Parts: sequence; structure tokens; C-alpha cells
Amino acid sequence: MIYDVLVIGAGQAGLSAGYFLRKWNLSFLILDQVNEIGESWRNRYDSLKLFTPRFFSSLPGLSLSGDPNGYPTKDVISDYLLKYAKEFSLPVELRTEVAKLEKEGDCYVLSTSQGEYRSKQVVVATGPFQKPNIPEFSKSLSDEVLQLHSSEYESPDQLQSGTTVVVGGGNSGAQIAAELADHRDVYISVGHKPKFLPQDLGGKSIFWWFDKLGLLNANVNSQVGQMIRNKPDPIFGYDLKVKLKNGGIQQKPKAVSADNHNLIFEDQSTVKVRNLIWSTGFKSDFSWIKIPVIFNEKGMPIHKRGVADSQGLYFLGLPWQYRRGSALLQGVGVDAEYLVHEMVKNLQPLHE
Repeated sequence: MIYDVLVIGAGQAGLSAGYFLRKWNLSFLILDQVNEIGESWRNRYDSLKLFTPRFFSSLPGLSLSGDPNGYPTKDVISDYLLKYAKEFSLPVELRTEVAKLEKEGDCYVLSTSQGEYRSKQVVVATGPFQKPNIPEFSKSLSDEVLQLHSSEYESPDQLQSGTTVVVGGGNSGAQIAAELADHRDVYISVGHKPKFLPQDLGGKSIFWWFDKLGLLNANVNSQVGQMIRNKPDPIFGYDLKVKLKNGGIQQKPKAVSADNHNLIFEDQSTVKVRNLIWSTGFKSDFSWIKIPVIFNEKGMPIHKRGVADSQGLYFLGLPWQYRRGSALLQGVGVDAEYLVHEMVKNLQPLHE
């Protein structure tokens, strides 16, 4: 069988694409290597809460239940994604790992752990969280130092007693450091001065204000969008700020090297470390896509709002694909709707 569309990835991006594909009389299938929809959210650290409230954390067509102004946990999001797929009867094939994507003539061929799939069009919706980005110098640390990427961290119970350093000043690093400070000596290493914003302002979510100011709709080509994109993401909430101020957490500059039990920072200061959490984000890996002309020298896809320079190939859920929220629950649906309209236009001549 040759499908009209194959979607790779059954996370928030792939499911959003499925929602809009359902509205058209197209044959499609969503593939993912996980055992259960929502698994990637379920596997994140126990105390994770979104910094966007429920009314800004829903996918198209189905609101997240509960207090619209409350902040959902990672398990709430995991359950929601599972419910979403069932609500719209989305055709999802789990435990299917895609090893290779090629193009043969006008047809795309996916080689997977469950055999070969063919389609006229493909949506790569694997998201930005693919391979942990851990610096090479981590290998210079002693085996006695427990090292975890933030994607492997679950709770303070995993760690050894003793000094802990969290490397990375994004929202995950901030949440993890603040949690660990209640249990042991904690340092946080950041390469820039953290900017803190309140989660709520005047009784409303900061995202409500962003929306009213037009910041959420600022696209990558606009002056406002470019200004936001060039700045580090702010940290939402003041837990880390309070603990830095009262000495519960000590701040260090960027970590640049390591030696045995010591982590060395940009100012040449050191910390003897027992536990190290790398909250250093992820690297994208598209090496399995064997269509080289669509990637730049850094291995990132060349696209216009998710439309690649290969007829019938699309990307969805990339950071700043079109807007700041393109990789987030509250923004991915806008891009999904746009791309499905592009797919329908592309398929119309084939169906005539």
C-alpha cells in the first residue's frame, strides 16, 4: 500500500498533524518507536510541571481538562496525549523504529523495524528532543562522579550524597537545581546572566500577557520574532532566584572542562563534584534521512515554514519553525494546520 501521508513521530507534533489529516479524505499513518503514546513525557523527572497553564497547553480540537489557570504535571500531559489519539481515532503504529527514509522517484520509502512503508508525502515530527547534548569533556570526570542528563534525572533519590552541580540555566535546569537544593549542596552553572519572569502577573499567566502583546504570534521573519529568538529563554518563576539570593544555591559561570572529580569553569574556579546533572539540551539527529540536499552544513533541515526542498517532505515541531511556540504544545497546532493544507494542495493533482 502507498499512503498519501506518513507521519514519523506520535508526540504532540505528529498527533496535531493527524488531527488535521483526519479532516481530509487522505490515507495516513503515524509511526513511533515508543511503547505508548505520551511515553516521552511520562519518562521525564517526577516533579516536572509546565510553565504554561492549561489554557495554553492544549492541542487543536481538545482542551486540557482541569483548572484552565493551573499548571499541568508531566503525567497529566502524557495522559492527555493518549486521550487525544483515542478521541480522534488517529491511526498510530507503535514500537516501529524508522531506520531510514529515502526517495524513489515520486515515492518516499521508510525502512523500519516493522518492515517497509511507502507514501507520497512524509511529515518528520520527531521533535527537538532527540540526542542528549553532553560536552566531550564530561569523559574526563572520574567514574565515581554520577553523571545524568536532565532526560535521565527522575528525583533526588537517584543521587549520591555530596555536592551536586547542575549545568545549564534553562527552565529544566532551574527546576531541578531548586528541587535538589532542599537535599544537598547545589551549584548551577550558566553561561549567561539568568533572566527571571513571573509565572503570573496581576492574577493572570504571563503567557496571557504575551498573547495580548502579540509576542506569541510573532513569527521568525518579524523584527519582534528575531529579537526574541536571539535572546536566551527566560526562566519562569522565582524559585531559583530566591535560592540564589539566600545562598541555597551557588551560581557558577559556564563549565569549560573537567579533571577527575573537579569541574572547571570559565573563570578557572573549580568545584569538587559528586553528582552532575547535564541540563544542556539536545542535539537533532537527521542522519537517517538519506536526502542530503535538504540539510545545511550543520545537519539541520532547510525549509520554509516546515516545507522542505524535496517535493512532499515536511518538518513539524522544530524550535522556531515559524514562531516561538512551534516546538511547544500551545504552538505546534498552527504549524500542523498550515502544513496539512500544503499537503492537500500538493496531492490534488495526483488525485485528479
